[in-house]
Amino acid sequence: MTFDLATAWAGVIAFAVFAYVVMDGFDLGIGALFPLLEPGQDRDVAMNSVAPVWDGNETWLVLGGGGLMAAFPLAYAIIMPAVYAPIVAMLLGLVFRGVAFEFRWRDPAHRAFWDVAFAGGSIVAALAQGIILGALLQGVEVRDRQYAGGWWDWLTPFSLLTGASLLVGYATLGATWLIIKTDGALQAFAYRLAGWLGAGLVAGIVLVSAATPFLEAAYYRRWFAMPGVLLAAQVPLLVGVATALFFFSLRRRRLYAPFLLVLALFALSFVGLGVSLFPNIVPTAVTIWEAASPPKSQGFMLVGAAILIPIILAYTAHAYWVFRGKVGHEGYH
Repeated sequence: MTFDLATAWAGVIAFAVFAYVVMDGFDLGIGALFPLLEPGQDRDVAMNSVAPVWDGNETWLVLGGGGLMAAFPLAYAIIMPAVYAPIVAMLLGLVFRGVAFEFRWRDPAHRAFWDVAFAGGSIVAALAQGIILGALLQGVEVRDRQYAGGWWDWLTPFSLLTGASLLVGYATLGATWLIIKTDGALQAFAYRLAGWLGAGLVAGIVLVSAATPFLEAAYYRRWFAMPGVLLAAQVPLLVGVATALFFFSLRRRRLYAPFLLVLALFALSFVGLGVSLFPNIVPTAVTIWEAASPPKSQGFMLVGAAILIPIILAYTAHAYWVFRGKVGHEGYH
């Protein structure tokens, strides 16, 4: 029973994290692209393309963090001290961009300041999320079921690489989202941005993927030992296929395909992350079963998650449906 519940909760948290990346990634990407957009109409249209959904997207971040604390308290207690600094930076970035969403319209005299806050908060939050991922993937020093590392252990060349890669990935999602939601000169610019950023995203995936197996011997075995390599090898193969289709869709000026194919690249990267990590929740130190809360607690919470997640998905889908279509120059759908 414990095995089933721990695995189910690992799946719930993984789903919440991926849903956050899918739904808030393009939102953060829009903010990261803000300095490249012309002040005025282009920035207004870009912000309005995500204004109806941005705050709901962050529901999944709360679910992932809250689920980790409740279902795997040992992992939460180890991970949080290891990455306090980037987590605080991420939260401050999200606060700044959230405030900028509201005040940019209500305080037009200082709109340039709020544009900087929106862009800066988005970039800091995206970088911090990537750095957190890299810091965990490279391993956390654990002794006596506690974090035993230093304050700056999270800051390494590898974590900076994952941070930059995730930022570029979010920016690519933002550019492909603008392709869907805009037209005219802004859409043409988004197509060009998507090509440049897509190349950077693929480069980031290649570099992170090449470095990961050499971080820990366990990662190397999972990727290259027989017979597992026969399945693991399908991930980079599919990444190559998705990459080719992405650039083909840009050349053919497809509307939805570039966005969906970037999501496919994120999904394949997520699968690759699972290949490296599972069944560890604190890499190379603590498994999901060792970190799990009591089975009765997990079972009780799982019932709530089974009720709430479909509700969240339903109202999210409804919001995206209501605000479908292009954003006009006046800022309306």
